[in-house]
Amino acid sequence: MVRDKKSPHKTDSQKSSTNLVGKFTQSVRRIVQDVKDEGTSSGQTKEEVIETNERLRVVRVRLDENYDTAKKALITLMTRYNESKAERNVFTRYALLKAMIKDVIRLETQYWSLVEIPKQEKAETVPAFVLRACAIMEKTQKSGEGVKTSSKLAEEAADRRERIERLNDMTTSQIETENTQMTNDLYRLLKKYTGLRNLIRELKSEYVSSKIYPMFPRYTMLKDMIKDIMHDPDYMEVCHEVDP
Repeated sequence: MVRDKKSPHKTDSQKSSTNLVGKFTQSVRRIVQDVKDEGTSSGQTKEEVIETNERLRVVRVRLDENYDTAKKALITLMTRYNESKAERNVFTRYALLKAMIKDVIRLETQYWSLVEIPKQEKAETVPAFVLRACAIMEKTQKSGEGVKTSSKLAEEAADRRERIERLNDMTTSQIETENTQMTNDLYRLLKKYTGLRNLIRELKSEYVSSKIYPMFPRYTMLKDMIKDIMHDPDYMEVCHEVDP
């Protein structure tokens, strides 16, 4: 019996199949590359997600400064209040209470270091709210920010180039993941900052309203104002934070 020789047509079929697999693999690679370089699930291009990353970073630095200012002011208020308990003279302590409260509410009146953050709308998503807050903070300029030396401007430009180079080496998906984390972190910080901001605003309002009362009832009112802040959940959440 003579065995059939292997058909050359089978080899051609195998070649054709191999070519199809190769083309399919190339197609998948192109799709992956397109997603990596041109867009994300949010529909943003790589340039857009880099721009968003830069905005979030700049606003975070600014908000950190404002948050630290508000937190330190209230913690200092509590420290000074506790120290004032050693003062037995009511008149002297009354003067101390007024002075320590004035130092806090001055943030509202003389030193514009506290930015006004809008309330989150009921149907507003976290990313939308954070970007809206970013837009407001970007428009609010701190005193002295408009004047920068040439060396300071050069330093900031160099830092920005370094950040952009790092982001360019990342895929669009990686940058978007980083942006999501930054957005969530900024959202939590916005909430904590707003809580402290409201406490300072309420303190100012109560302090001004108390001016119509005589010294002795007002003395008690001033103590109660400070103790209300001391026991407020927004203050209690942050008062034990350890600064890096």
